[in-house]
Amino acid sequence: MTGTPTFKSDFLRTFVARGAYYDCSAPQDLDELFGKERVTAYIGFDCTAKSMHIGNLVQLMTLRRLQQAGHRPILLMGGGTTKLGDPSGKDEVRKLLTNEQIDENKKSMVAGIRHLLKFGDGPSDAIMVDNAEWLDKLEYIPFLRDVGRHFSVNRMLTMESVRIRLEREQALSFLEFNYMVSQAYDFVELYRRYGCRLQSCGSDQWGNVVSGIDLGRRLESVQLFGLSTPLITTASGAKMGKSVSGAVWLNKDMLSVYDYWQFWRNTEDGDVGRFMRLFTDLPLDEVARLEKLEGAERNEAKKILATEATALLHGRAAAEEAAETARRTFEEGAAAAGLPTVSAKLPDGILNLVVTAGLAASNSEVRKLIANNGLKLNDETVSDPKLTVGPDMLVDGVLKLSLGRKKHVLVKPE
Repeated sequence: MTGTPTFKSDFLRTFVARGAYYDCSAPQDLDELFGKERVTAYIGFDCTAKSMHIGNLVQLMTLRRLQQAGHRPILLMGGGTTKLGDPSGKDEVRKLLTNEQIDENKKSMVAGIRHLLKFGDGPSDAIMVDNAEWLDKLEYIPFLRDVGRHFSVNRMLTMESVRIRLEREQALSFLEFNYMVSQAYDFVELYRRYGCRLQSCGSDQWGNVVSGIDLGRRLESVQLFGLSTPLITTASGAKMGKSVSGAVWLNKDMLSVYDYWQFWRNTEDGDVGRFMRLFTDLPLDEVARLEKLEGAERNEAKKILATEATALLHGRAAAEEAAETARRTFEEGAAAAGLPTVSAKLPDGILNLVVTAGLAASNSEVRKLIANNGLKLNDETVSDPKLTVGPDMLVDGVLKLSLGRKKHVLVKPE
C-alpha cells in the first residue's frame, strides 16, 4: 500500500476520514466513478456459522457508508463458495457443510445484521444475493474453458492463502484451490446481473479481488474496482474482536445485547476515537471532542461508543436498555435484572471469593471454571486462579462475578 490519495467524491472522502481506507485498485478512476453516478458495490460473506462476528463489522459498515452516500450495496452470501472453503488464514481444510446447514447459516447471518442496512427495491436500497444462484448451475468443462483458462497456476501459487499453506507443508485441497476462481467469477457475474463495478474487502482478501478485476477485463472488457479496509487491531496489538472466551458474535441469540454493549464499553483507552469513527455514525467533530476526554470522563465516552455501536446493530431501544442495566449494576450497585448481591471482605483470592458468592461449591470447581474460560470479573474473563481481588477493582463500589452468560452476582465489600 502507498500513501492515501486525496479524493473528491463524498463516499471516498468519508471512507478515509472514518479510518476505513487501506488500498484501492485505481484511486483516481474510482473517485471519478463515484462522482458521476450511483455505484453498485458488493462484499461477500461465506455461510460458515450461524452468525457473523465483530471481525466482519468493518465490511458491513462499508456497505452502510455506501448506502448513506446514495450508492447501492450488495450483500453477497456465499452459498456456493462455502461449499469450496476459503483457504485464507486457515491452517487446515475447512469442515464441509451440508446444503441444509449452509442455508440455515445464511438465513441466520442475514437476520442478525438487518438493522445495519436498508433492504428494498429503491435505487440505493441494499439487496441480498446468494452466489449459489450461478455457481451451482455451472458445468465443469465449459467453466474451465470459459473462465479457468484465464487463470495462471503459477500466479495462483504465489497468492498468500495458497503460499502459506504450501510453505508450512499443510494440506490444500483441490476444492479450496478453486476458491479464488469462483470468487473472481462472482465479481463478473454481479457486473453482468446488476452492473456492479466495485468489490470491497479486508486487506487479506486483496489477491482474490484483483483476480476478479482481471477476469472482468478479460471476459467483459470492463474496468472493475477493488477497495480494501485495514485489518483492525486494538491499541495493545490484539486482533479486533478476539477474546479469551471466543468470538464476539453479532446475533443476539449467540451473544446477548448486554454482553455486546459491554464489549464496546471495555474498549482500550487508545481505541475510543478510532472505534467511534469506524463503528458508529457519530459526527466526526463529536468524535474529536469525545476522544480528548480523560480520566472519569473517558469512561463516559466509552459508554457513548457502546450505546451507539449497539444501537446500529440491535436498535436504539435495546442499546439503551443495555446501557441502563449497566448503569444500575455498576453505578447504583443495585441488583439489576434481579442480580443477587453478597458481601465479602476484600482483598480476597478469586477462588474463595467465587465460593463465598455462591457461584461454585469449592476452590477446585472454580479452578476448572477458570481453565475453561467460564468465569468473568467485571465482564472480563479471569485467566489466573491466583488472582487477588482488591478494593482497587471495584467499579462504582461493586464487583460483578459472572458464570457463563446467565449467572451473575454482585459483590459489595464489607
